Amino acid sequence: MGRAKDIIIKPISSKDANKIIRELHYSGKVVNNSQLHLGVFLDGKCGGALQFGPSLDKRKMLGLVKGTLWNEFLELNRMALADWLPKYGESRAISQSMRFIRKNYPHIKWVVSFADGTQCGDGTIYRASGFYLTGINKSMNLVKRGDGVVIHKMTLESNPTSKRKELGGKSYYEITGGKYDLESYRKAVNGVLLPGFQIRYIYFLHKDELENLTVPIIPFSKIKEVGASMYRGQKTCPISVTGNTSDSQSEDGGSNPTVGLIPRITNG
Repeated sequence: MGRAKDIIIKPISSKDANKIIRELHYSGKVVNNSQLHLGVFLDGKCGGALQFGPSLDKRKMLGLVKGTLWNEFLELNRMALADWLPKYGESRAISQSMRFIRKNYPHIKWVVSFADGTQCGDGTIYRASGFYLTGINKSMNLVKRGDGVVIHKMTLESNPTSKRKELGGKSYYEITGGKYDLESYRKAVNGVLLPGFQIRYIYFLHKDELENLTVPIIPFSKIKEVGASMYRGQKTCPISVTGNTSDSQSEDGGSNPTVGLIPRITNG
């Protein structure tokens, strides 16, 4: 593993994590309801961040593992590392983060994350880090606007009545007639739909929870078989990033400080 073994993970402020993610993540966006922010350090210098929090559609995610309570899982919302970190830095950062969560938040049973097979990659680092592949879904949920900005339909649908600059001050609902209609939005912003895949992975912090998984474990070879393979994007991944959640979580709202997790942290 070389110098990657010298990487350490420790909590950082949401402000610092957001700055890192905005600078390094291919989306340029953060998920404001992330609750746990971990910095990636080598020789005392921070070269990346991982952000964990609740899934946007939490009720749907709960059903993936039978018996999971509302506060017993997290989503890896964002992960981004600078290129100067050593080889295998991503897998080291993930393993140390999972160790941190297991120690300080023993009630968390599992972590879900999504690889963005539309803009970035198919999750190579997850497969190398002990995650199980549990979903490969075709995605037609991203619109690249005429100004080059990429936006996910869930960002629009999470705040459908908010006034939007790219719509000339109108809301999403105003240009769709009060419906969820991505095509109307696409036309209004002179955009194009970006076809691709959203690939779901789960990591079990409590290994015995694997038997409660309610969906099949998919062999990694299936990714290539269905045409979902993508590595470092070939489009928009000039730096070392993991394409968590794409842009499916809105930047609106959020919580600060870490509601629901801080009381569980122990020293050490």
